[in-house]
Amino acid sequence: MTPVQAIIAKELRGYFVSPVVYVVGAIFLLIFGFLSYLYVVYAGYQAIQIMQMQGGQAQLNLNDLVFRNLFASMRFVLLIILPILTMRLFAEERKLRTFEFLMTSPIGINEIVAGKFVSVFLVFLGLLGLTGLVPTVLMLFSDFDWNPIWTGYLGMTLLGALFISVGLLASAITENQIVAAFLSFGILLLIWLISGLGALLGDTTLGQIISYVSFMDHYDRLVRGLIDTKDLVYFFSSLAFMLFLTHRAVESTRWK
Repeated sequence: MTPVQAIIAKELRGYFVSPVVYVVGAIFLLIFGFLSYLYVVYAGYQAIQIMQMQGGQAQLNLNDLVFRNLFASMRFVLLIILPILTMRLFAEERKLRTFEFLMTSPIGINEIVAGKFVSVFLVFLGLLGLTGLVPTVLMLFSDFDWNPIWTGYLGMTLLGALFISVGLLASAITENQIVAAFLSFGILLLIWLISGLGALLGDTTLGQIISYVSFMDHYDRLVRGLIDTKDLVYFFSSLAFMLFLTHRAVESTRWK
């Protein structure tokens, strides 16, 4: 077993012996299911209105009425859920007095950061996999285009990876788990809100730069079924940058 695999196994054991992952997972799936139900009911209401106005059978686009709204709403849920999952990663090591042991072990910092990131990412992927039950069930009752759904899940995967990397950084620079969660939430909320400033500045150079820094437009395009290289570059480069900052934050503790 490689050092990265050992850290992943250790972190996964820590998650699944704790009630946190079960509570967070249940809340995540409950919200996803509830939002799905609301948007399906809304789509049904729209169908009834169209039938009353035009007569005959209504042809509804579930991609627009259900899935696009669902994926757009889930970004705020991820903004709350993922900082809770990541807050323990380094902060708990300090609480249990195992951080110094981890730093003096023969495992490299790159391996430590990678192992902790992958462990949370695997938990997140498991939760996303369970949400696939919703489009699978709806497929039995209605026809819709799967391509925007695949790109929507791709967007949620990339957005979740970015949020996890920010949470990992927050946990690396503080000893308190609650502070780590709020710090992660604050950073992500700030990145979210600056998209509004970019919109106010319009098509100016500064406005385009600010809009690019925020994940909002990049995620929205994926939700609409559009895969653009610049959006993929944004997510992967932002993820690499956050992991680099986490590496530096962990490494700096060796000199304290």
